[in-house]
Amino acid sequence: MAPMVHGLEAKYFGRIKFSYLDADDPRTKGFQRALGFYYQPEFYLLDAQGNLLHKFVGLVTQEQFEEEFAKYLD
Repeated sequence: MAPMVHGLEAKYFGRIKFSYLDADDPRTKGFQRALGFYYQPEFYLLDAQGNLLHKFVGLVTQEQFEEEFAKYLD
């Protein structure tokens, strides 16, 4: 999934900020709990204030990502 996600990051550069969380890093455990993380891969679409807009669990297609992005982009 990484190549597809990196491609989306390039396509939406300047419109969506992509951040990556290492699920194995103990420093991220609090954030993982706050988001309700339980399975890899998981993807979270957050607004500028950090509010959860959508949570993707498991394998996601590019079309699924872009359909959700379109709901929030001008």
